[in-house]
Amino acid sequence: MAADARCQHVYIGAVMPVSDNDIRRKRLLFRSWHRGTREADLILGSFAEANLTGSDETGLNKFETLLNVPDADLFDWITGRTAPPPEYDTDVTRLLLAFRYRPGST
Repeated sequence: MAADARCQHVYIGAVMPVSDNDIRRKRLLFRSWHRGTREADLILGSFAEANLTGSDETGLNKFETLLNVPDADLFDWITGRTAPPPEYDTDVTRLLLAFRYRPGST
């Protein structure tokens, strides 16, 4: 396998480049849907589907940082019980807190 095969996808005989950020988005999307609790899966997975496509590398970094936060802390932030600590108070966190999950929209 060629060294650059990781960044290529064969589709109907044509080779199409796949960026590292596209691969990263897919991994983050998978992690968002596989948190461990169904509630977190629904909120973070739906949020990721709605927002990751347009995210640049900085946004992806911030979202990945959020994925490392325990579900209980995220739920406290989302429900308004506590505010995110300053190190997590980013534009991506505020976008997540403003996001509203709508059943059946995924």
